[in-house]
Amino acid sequence: MNDKHRAAGRSGLGAVMGSKKLKAVVVRGTGSVEVADPEKFLEACMNARKMLKDHPVTGTGLAAYGTQILVNILNQTGALPTRNWKDGGIFEHAEEISGEALTEKYLVKNKGCFACNIGCGRVTKIKEGKFKSFGEGPEYEAGWSLGADCGVKELDAVCKANFICNEYGFDPITLGSTIACAMELYSKGIITKEQVGRELNFGDAEAVVDLALKVATREGFGDELAEGSYRLAEKYGHPELSMTVKKQEMPAYDGRNLQGIGLEYATSNRGGCHVRGYMTSPEVLGLPEKLDPLVTTDKPQWLKIFQDLTAAVDSSGICLFTTFALGLPEIAAMIKTAVGLDCPDEDILRSGERTWNLERMFNIRAGFTKDDDKLPPRLTEEPLPEGPAKGRVSKVPEMLGEYYKIRGWDENGVPTKEKLNELSID
Repeated sequence: MNDKHRAAGRSGLGAVMGSKKLKAVVVRGTGSVEVADPEKFLEACMNARKMLKDHPVTGTGLAAYGTQILVNILNQTGALPTRNWKDGGIFEHAEEISGEALTEKYLVKNKGCFACNIGCGRVTKIKEGKFKSFGEGPEYEAGWSLGADCGVKELDAVCKANFICNEYGFDPITLGSTIACAMELYSKGIITKEQVGRELNFGDAEAVVDLALKVATREGFGDELAEGSYRLAEKYGHPELSMTVKKQEMPAYDGRNLQGIGLEYATSNRGGCHVRGYMTSPEVLGLPEKLDPLVTTDKPQWLKIFQDLTAAVDSSGICLFTTFALGLPEIAAMIKTAVGLDCPDEDILRSGERTWNLERMFNIRAGFTKDDDKLPPRLTEEPLPEGPAKGRVSKVPEMLGEYYKIRGWDENGVPTKEKLNELSID
């Protein structure tokens, strides 16, 4: 947990800490933070704040409806994965779990991280009924995984399940995706009512909330769900029903519709992940320019740039959402004036490329290979049944070779000695 209530649930960092008997890292500062050029740093920051305020996404959309505003946008695009990704990218009840509905029914106030002038966080309260709760969220990913991915239309149940995730410190993307996987296993008769302890049909809001609590306490079937969707599906002989990359659950964007996102998932150093590249920005929102989501042309080149940029942004401590409004010049200006760098802006981007290659080398030494850079067979073999991308599958296998080449890696996805030398990596 950090900032009192934020959980590092994604990828299981807290579980790793717990396995090492590490309870907390406590830091207390008594001095001030010094920057290299206070005057120019302040100027760069104020310029960035103005750009964030004036931009329609960071200044209006996220502030008004939070990240849940993406529910209707992705549904209209036909890229909102539904019922464990088997029913395509359109959820018939999207409006009922949308950011607009959340704001109208349950929003108490906006909330932002420290010093943020976007304020996309939501504080929500369910005052009555069986799903009463009070806390932060849900964000778009939680709203999707606990909602559309499980076929659930009851927004109060989504809020409650998300609240449980926050309180116990685990990732709602993984939880919702794992329950959705279990629902499909149940629908196919692979697991039974006796094993689960209840019926487990798509759309069962009570089941989602009940199982969230059982995962937290590892009670009954919750003990199996707590291992994540890959281990669950593998145990019952159907790993293909786990919507994961490198055994991490994919977020709420269908790679059959958004070809760049599919490639992003497949090549991410931490498995299915939308924030190490965020190709949603050009493919859906048209930022910095609109790309046709259905084509593969130039997607590997765009993805490399986005992955390098987000690695640099993450390393700086700046929020990824600022990149909706800010480009490399604005981000570089803040970094350089803060730490006293005298270098071209491209060197900041190069630092992100160095990070990406270091992570890749770490994974290779840990045993990952080219064979792990793939999507679940559902996305490459089962065409979308409806929507703008009806009949389409992900073209990741066709883009992977070009992506490796652009990265300066060999045909097996291993960074060449020349590339490592170029990045000053020993």
